[in-house]
Amino acid sequence: MKRIFSCLLLLASLTLPAQITPKREFRGAWLQVIYQSQYKAMSVPEMQRYFISVLDNLQACRINAIIFQVRPSADAFYESRLEPWSRYLTGEQGRAPAGNFDPMAFLIEAAHDRGMEFHAWLNPYRVASSDTETLHHSHIYYQYPERFVRYGKQLYFDPGLPENRRFICDVVRDIVARYDVDAIHMDDYFYPYPIAGEKFPDDRSFNQYAASQGFSSNQRGDWRRNNINNLIFEVKQTIVRTKPWVRFGVSPFGIYRNKRSTPDGSGSDTNGLQNYDDLYADVKLWVEKGWIDYNIPQVYWEIGHSRADYAVLVEWWARNNYGEHLYIGQSVETTLRFHQLAPKMAAERSIPGIYGNCFWYGYELAKNSNGIADSLRYIYHRHPALIPAYLHLHSKSPPEVKSLKAEWTRQGYVLHWQRNGARSNPENAQYYVVYRFWNRERINLNNPSKIVSITRNTQYQLPYIRGKEKYIYVVTSVDRFHNESKTGKSLKVRL
Repeated sequence: MKRIFSCLLLLASLTLPAQITPKREFRGAWLQVIYQSQYKAMSVPEMQRYFISVLDNLQACRINAIIFQVRPSADAFYESRLEPWSRYLTGEQGRAPAGNFDPMAFLIEAAHDRGMEFHAWLNPYRVASSDTETLHHSHIYYQYPERFVRYGKQLYFDPGLPENRRFICDVVRDIVARYDVDAIHMDDYFYPYPIAGEKFPDDRSFNQYAASQGFSSNQRGDWRRNNINNLIFEVKQTIVRTKPWVRFGVSPFGIYRNKRSTPDGSGSDTNGLQNYDDLYADVKLWVEKGWIDYNIPQVYWEIGHSRADYAVLVEWWARNNYGEHLYIGQSVETTLRFHQLAPKMAAERSIPGIYGNCFWYGYELAKNSNGIADSLRYIYHRHPALIPAYLHLHSKSPPEVKSLKAEWTRQGYVLHWQRNGARSNPENAQYYVVYRFWNRERINLNNPSKIVSITRNTQYQLPYIRGKEKYIYVVTSVDRFHNESKTGKSLKVRL
């Protein structure tokens, strides 16, 4: 069956270049800072130029969302009153960049200027990745050392302590309140990946809280899952109370449960580490309850993998995501090594319930490793795409633009319009989509090949040539939830 599925995907991929790409598709890229040495060697101007280069390259292959790691190890890639500056920024935890440069503020503005969302990526529990790392004297660890545990060579917040959840929610609230982020994002590190022969040291918190929370001595796994469930629920509530339009997304490990581990056989036909049983992350519950707004499982294997077949897993996740926003996390390295970009893209665009991709590492796209950015730009992302609308948060269309006109200016022939309603209201226009049609062509706003610009500006430079051809331009407005106005203002222009 796997071989047949792979052949079908390959066959589908052969026709993909002739297909119209989706008008709505999440096209994300993860940009991590942990274990990245380049930043601490850069001056602030060098870092700014590097950020711009990366974003420009991602924009060129039509990525529409970046997920940037702003809290790698209970430290900050932004100016925080709760946690010290990150060691991955300056090489020493707690040392500020020159002039207190704020990378997250810079990246948010630069991403938005390029029509991309900015998702702030936090690792909730990791504090130190090695026992040789030195924590800054202001770190919360020195205030409350009893709230932390060591497992292997790493230091963690104990997930069983309610005060640690409250602190993580404080960090989330601080980011959401002070920065114009589009989403808060967490990856697959909840309870740490198991170390053979070593027990996670949470006896103290288990003995303190389990019984009062209704868990018996032989229900430690259920108690741990409940701790993570509480974290996810409380983070979501924190976001809703602060800025309800900001989304909350998770990118869990690629296997929820293996079929052999589920009494009813509802798991995937795989044989590997499991979210539910090993990391204590009940991702399905979070989606079902609406505690997360999107799910990006990290399906980093190849089609045909003997224990974790990509084809098997993407179909399983599509059947088990309750119709909510599901994007697939792809490993660029694996995809290129097995030459599987075409069948993977074909699968994700043909399986109902999958609404996009996110690429790991995003830096590989920015570097165009083995031509992957070119493949996206000229084949799979050859037309722009809007991010799928988050209808469960808000489903009303924003008001149309006003006063669409074309005028000669010092900059040339410019199409311009007026916004309808204050931008501070997330239900009003946040950005605009500009379409172009031939004079007698039927206007079809569902055709992404007609999109010539997705912009936050209220003008568009027209490509004036000879003034002999007539075109119809249509401009629509899109709100913070990615709802598009039902119709747009149109104008005939001779170019």
